[in-house]
Amino acid sequence: MRFLLAIAIAIAGGAAFAEDSDVVKSESTVTSSGTMDTTVNSPPPSAISPQISASNSDLCTVGVAGAVQTQILGISAGRTVRDMNCEKLKNAKTMYDMGMKVAAVSVMCQDERVFDAMMNAGTPCPKDGLIGDAAKTAWEMEANKDPAPEMQRGAIEGLIDAQDSKTIGIGAVLGALGLLLLL
Repeated sequence: MRFLLAIAIAIAGGAAFAEDSDVVKSESTVTSSGTMDTTVNSPPPSAISPQISASNSDLCTVGVAGAVQTQILGISAGRTVRDMNCEKLKNAKTMYDMGMKVAAVSVMCQDERVFDAMMNAGTPCPKDGLIGDAAKTAWEMEANKDPAPEMQRGAIEGLIDAQDSKTIGIGAVLGALGLLLLL
């Protein structure tokens, strides 16, 4: 039995060799004519908007920035915008801290919502150096005048100022887009 096992291993473990006469060689030549176009697609350069940050928390400004990029031209811009309400609050707090409480209340009363709240609470805003009931009487006397012409003039001036800012901004954007189209 061992003898048969040894013969089976010898037969299975033998190497097989191919003869060299079975090698086939082949040669060919390919000729073609034509044109070739190569298109290189690359990403456009980047217009990076400036970072405008107000790192000091005591500033009442907000940074606004933006950028536009085409294959040819990139434009970026930025600016800071004043926060008027923040300035009003800081001014009122500073005056209050310096002991000028009536002046601080007067600064806050420039906001119509604060003015109405003070009147509704029975503590009217100061008027021409008057406080308390004397200020309330002065405010009531002024309210009896016809405030319509002054209010209308102020509203019209505000609309004109707002319209001028929008017109300048829209003109700048359209001008930049027109310049890009010409390129």
